[in-house]
Amino acid sequence: MSGLLVTGTSSDAGKSLVVTGLCRVLARRGLSVAPYKAQNMSNHSMVCRDGSEIGRAQHLQAQAAGVEATSAMNPVLLKPGSDRRAHVVVRGRPAGELRAGEYATGRAHLAQAAFTAFEELAQTYDVVLCEGAGSPAEINLRAGDYVNLGLARRFGLPTVLVGDIDRGGVLAALYGTWALVSDDDRPLLAAYLINKFRGDASVLQPGLEEITRRTGMPSLGVLPWLHDVWLDSEDSLSMGAWGDADDGVPDDARLSVAVVRLPRTSNGTDVDALAAEPGVDVRVTVDADLAREADLLVLPGSRATTSDLAWLRRTGLADVVRDRAARGAPVLGICGGYQMLLDEVVDDGVEGDGTGGEGGAPTGSVAGLGLLHGRVVFFEDKVLARPTGRWRGHDVEGYEIHHGVVTPEGGEDFPGGHAVGPVIGTIWHGTLECDGFRRELLREVAATTGSRWAPQAGASPFAARREQMIDVLADAVETHVDVDAVLALAQETR
Repeated sequence: MSGLLVTGTSSDAGKSLVVTGLCRVLARRGLSVAPYKAQNMSNHSMVCRDGSEIGRAQHLQAQAAGVEATSAMNPVLLKPGSDRRAHVVVRGRPAGELRAGEYATGRAHLAQAAFTAFEELAQTYDVVLCEGAGSPAEINLRAGDYVNLGLARRFGLPTVLVGDIDRGGVLAALYGTWALVSDDDRPLLAAYLINKFRGDASVLQPGLEEITRRTGMPSLGVLPWLHDVWLDSEDSLSMGAWGDADDGVPDDARLSVAVVRLPRTSNGTDVDALAAEPGVDVRVTVDADLAREADLLVLPGSRATTSDLAWLRRTGLADVVRDRAARGAPVLGICGGYQMLLDEVVDDGVEGDGTGGEGGAPTGSVAGLGLLHGRVVFFEDKVLARPTGRWRGHDVEGYEIHHGVVTPEGGEDFPGGHAVGPVIGTIWHGTLECDGFRRELLREVAATTGSRWAPQAGASPFAARREQMIDVLADAVETHVDVDAVLALAQETR
């Protein structure tokens, strides 16, 4: 068995990016590769073909490796429902809750599930590329760690440390991480690489040499800033990070989309396909003016529907949504966003914690925005599915991850939900990745708002854009990272 752990100096340092790129590079070399993340803390997830739920990043990494995604690739998924509790998913299925006070001490059974999953992958694949979480220098959590150096120690995994130079202070972050970990763990840190560099990498060389002199860790390379690469985001730090590439569509023929950044946004990756569409400008925002004036307003999924609904009301964004509906301006609610648009939300403690107030999630019957008639009732059993349908002559495929079951009343049928005029709701995630469906929906938005936007002839399918992104990333890894050294490290696994 060969394996490697890729960890970072912080969240969003580039761990997912590096693992994704390496998965494609090693697969190109004829190796069977499995991505693995022992534990994700994320509300952005995906349903595998076998009906299990895992983090979006590991699903994308499996695609990069050319293998079918399974629950073993992300055996533990923690989905924060509030600042003090997370819903637990083990091997793709709901498995209770984890409270804040239990995070450091109450995870022994989760560690065992994670280790068992790793062993399964190690028996099946040539290489297991593991992604850490946060930073290995979180020494307050080291005793119960099974995703960073605890995992590396258990399986003898050499560890590569990734630093994000775009944040500033990357050399201090690399050295500080090395210095903070214990004397026993430090030998596991085998090498490092730098991510998101802009400019002439030679100016870094004296700093890299000094880091190697002080720590003994060699540099594996310096990855440049990649403008054409986005990844299915794990957390809110990445949501909406698509850049502003010029797609050649003139200003008077563009379509604007505002996506409300809910406090507990879930599966914000639903809007990636909108952002990839030529002539469509997507902004993730809490600005009422942007939400009011956009051609389309999207209420995304939520892991705490009643809490985020209360937040909408406190911020005044609920009034913006109602005003849009009253004047015929398009609104799209997805999963939790759909539930908020209904007449009534009934949650007797499945997502809500009964606290109410700011940041709390009230329980019982809560009035929705009343823009789509119907009610949603939350049940303990979670729906995990990969449904299909048709709309306006176009095939539609999505995935379902929800406790709330919607009973619609009236309106027009819509895949996974219903619509009343320009207000649309769907419980399905991922439908916007279906090219014909997405473009027809946007065409109707343009007609409603008087925009001159139209689908661009010959525009790439979204699935092809994602594949191209993976290849661009892999090409950069081949060019700027010492892949032979990476493989040599992986083969040192005990």
